[in-house]
Amino acid sequence: QVQLVESGGGLVQAGDSLRLSCAASGGTFSSYAMGWFRQAPGKEREFVAAITWSGTWSGSIKYYADSVKGRFTISRDNAENTVYLQMDSLNPEDTAVYYCAARSRTSTGSTNDPGTYNYWGQGTQVTVSS
Repeated sequence: QVQLVESGGGLVQAGDSLRLSCAASGGTFSSYAMGWFRQAPGKEREFVAAITWSGTWSGSIKYYADSVKGRFTISRDNAENTVYLQMDSLNPEDTAVYYCAARSRTSTGSTNDPGTYNYWGQGTQVTVSS
């Protein structure tokens, strides 16, 4: 059983930056693909970014939603069992609850499909004012 705890959310102004962290415990962190999703009021949960597990010969691979590409950066620190989401040039459309998720190596399906993730954090609120 993997536990995920997000932190780093808050209220910022448009154009500001935030870094979200997700600390994992209870599993072999390096063997999980990690993802960030977000959910705004009245909307479905949507994919933000993902980073694959670290065991491939090419290292971790990163994926981004088109809406955040070039502004957000996902990274992982396997020694600290933590995944990060650096968010730059924030705009009001980025306002949402951000969730961290873990996906085991045996999971199949698209990396951007929340249904393929096995574990979820409780979420952290990000609010961007104009």
